[in-house]
Amino acid sequence: MQYIAPLAKLVEQFRSLPGIGAKSAVRLAYHVLEMDRGKAEGLAKAILEAKAKVTYCSICFNITDQDPCAICQSEGRDRSVLCVVEEPRDVMAMERTREFRGLYHVLHGALSPLEGVGPDNIRIKELLQRVGAAPVSEVIMATDPDVEGEATAMYVAKLLKPLGISVTRIAHGLPVGGDLEYADEVTLGKALENRRSM
Repeated sequence: MQYIAPLAKLVEQFRSLPGIGAKSAVRLAYHVLEMDRGKAEGLAKAILEAKAKVTYCSICFNITDQDPCAICQSEGRDRSVLCVVEEPRDVMAMERTREFRGLYHVLHGALSPLEGVGPDNIRIKELLQRVGAAPVSEVIMATDPDVEGEATAMYVAKLLKPLGISVTRIAHGLPVGGDLEYADEVTLGKALENRRSM
């Protein structure tokens, strides 16, 4: 079916978003058309305002509306511990735990030679400069538990260990509330590998 031009353009914009397929794009487009004008303008304004005001922190490279970001400016954070993550959304996930009180460094990706992502394509050089300029005693590698995340963690650890900095990796294993019988072999293997004394 051929959509009228304005609707087709809206559908195409939604389809360009990650994780949005053809059917979802059509559903979202029709939802926007059904909104009252005020809500539609509010949505458009929020998108434009986010694009205009959100930038990257010059220290940790997390998203922010001020530079440096609120976390980097905070006096209550432990400046001797850095948590290295792949993406800004990972910072939010870590902050939701309310457990980590150090600072962050966002790489903006992970090493993936097959996709042409090497050390120069992510913020590894900035991490090394930052660690060299500040008294950091521990770097926690909190990259994703996939091939790219593991490769990135090992590569960064190899670069940092000669500097005398403790490099640790977040544990991987079974989710709280999960059943053993439904866990895959890799997850169970990681849970055994990362066991701790009680």
